Amino acid sequence: MLRGGRDTIPLANTSVVLHRVTRTGGSPIDSAHTDARGRYRFEVHEADSSSIYVVSAWYDSLAYFSLPLSLTGRPVAHMDDIVAYRTTAKAPPIRLERRLATVASAGTQGTREVLEILELQNTGETTRITKDTLFPTWAGRVPRGVGQLRGGQGDVSPDAMLFRHDSVYVLGPIPPGAVKQLSYAYTLPAGIRTLAIPIDQVTDNLNLLIEDTAAAVTAPGLASLGVQPLEGRYYAAYRAGPLMPDDRVEIQLPAGKFRAQMLLPYLIAVLVAGMVLALVWALRRKPVRGS
Repeated sequence: MLRGGRDTIPLANTSVVLHRVTRTGGSPIDSAHTDARGRYRFEVHEADSSSIYVVSAWYDSLAYFSLPLSLTGRPVAHMDDIVAYRTTAKAPPIRLERRLATVASAGTQGTREVLEILELQNTGETTRITKDTLFPTWAGRVPRGVGQLRGGQGDVSPDAMLFRHDSVYVLGPIPPGAVKQLSYAYTLPAGIRTLAIPIDQVTDNLNLLIEDTAAAVTAPGLASLGVQPLEGRYYAAYRAGPLMPDDRVEIQLPAGKFRAQMLLPYLIAVLVAGMVLALVWALRRKPVRGS
């Protein structure tokens, strides 16, 4: 086990725990302490072929986990190093490296579903944490007027995300190293023809996938990547960036698909008007006298 930072050093005398994880749950099965070189050793006498094994450790108020490992048919298995970091609040800065927005075509109700995937990079040497919701580890703007905001899968759990005032707040820790991915989705109301993606911070790369291939896109440094297949559907792909705060990114969406139920209000109005005219004509008609 190592402590990351400017100088990576072994973490001695640190408690580590071995867990067995199955499809129905998991539990700790052994514990040990690291030696002066940050190493540890566990003996598993009967490895479960239907299980995977992970090692966890606590350092500076955070839990760290190793990559999962299968022990079946292996007399000796080596775990990759667990790298832990000191924790700090309000720093270091978190950079938005990439933002991907996928815009689906209008559904039967005229609404469109949008999925955004963001990649965050901790540019410092400590893990960024938060003390409370007033100081999130990272925050960013989401489009105005959208509905049903919900967190998705990624390195940041939906439970560690908060949506408030047209913004998304990340409350989970963000360590240095590889980028951390988060995702969220929302619904565009029926009739919305312009989707403005707010740029409130430096964004290295912006990627757009738009199922309505006739949509028009405006963004600095925009490049069209043609039409690309994705899970049996086709999307017009675009790339833009780097973007600066307040840069304009807009997607002009075409009208939604024609649906017969869209004519229902007009048909009802025509029928009602016809009935009224028929009633007026009947009341004004003079009765015919018998011969």
